[in-house]
Amino acid sequence: MSRKRRISKFSGEEDTDPLSVIVNLFDVAMVFAVALMVAMVMHMNMTEIFTQEDYTIVKNPGKDNMEIITKEGNKINKYTPSDDQSSGSKGRRVGVAYELENGEIIYVPE
Repeated sequence: MSRKRRISKFSGEEDTDPLSVIVNLFDVAMVFAVALMVAMVMHMNMTEIFTQEDYTIVKNPGKDNMEIITKEGNKINKYTPSDDQSSGSKGRRVGVAYELENGEIIYVPE
């Protein structure tokens, strides 16, 4: 009476394709890159970029390289001051803005 040996499903040949390791590394790298981008956005407190609300961001306020970035609907605008715009423009003073100790800014019209 001969006994048949049970063949384990897991004792089969291993995958011998060397490129399968590279595919797995690519998947890990993509997950890491997405996690890094999400962490960077959260760290910079820029979560409003992903909302549908309109917003305005001022980078480097009061300096020569100041930029104003606004989002209105699906359109994003970037404004940078230049010497040509400020020297030729005419305007009038319409009010004063005060910054409180807690960081809040209050505008007082004249």
